[in-house]
Amino acid sequence: MPIYEYACRDCGNQFETLVRTSDTPECPRCHSTQLEKLLSVFATTGDSAKAAPVMPSGCGSCGHPGGPGACGMG
Repeated sequence: MPIYEYACRDCGNQFETLVRTSDTPECPRCHSTQLEKLLSVFATTGDSAKAAPVMPSGCGSCGHPGGPGACGMG
């Protein structure tokens, strides 16, 4: 029994529901069956070395030897 994501065409509600093969899903808000199946995005965990690089915040955090306000980031 997979979980699907839907958007209701009548009221715009987006929701997830467990769907059996014999069931017709309906919107929990307005009970409409006029639904659009949405593309699900899977969440994964990854190696921290492959994560997006973190940009340094404003002046004072980059370690410029001139101190806060000395770098060109601010």
